[in-house]
Amino acid sequence: MLVTTGKVTGSAIEVEPGSLPEGATVTILAPEDGEVFELNSSGEAAILAAIAEAARGEVLTPQTCLHRLTTLEWSTSRSHC
Repeated sequence: MLVTTGKVTGSAIEVEPGSLPEGATVTILAPEDGEVFELNSSGEAAILAAIAEAARGEVLTPQTCLHRLTTLEWSTSRSHC
């Protein structure tokens, strides 16, 4: 998993050359009106760890996630929804 930043210019997202492979599929998170989105190194590590868990199939079903949300029975595991 790669993490990079870019800037929207003319409806295209520009990133530093070589920061992503050609043809890469990306997910974009963008701040809204005056909102600031900053991620420190520990936050980035947490996101990358969660993405790796998901890639390994260590995820909750939607039903389990909703059940936990409605009953507030969150386990101490790192699996989140």
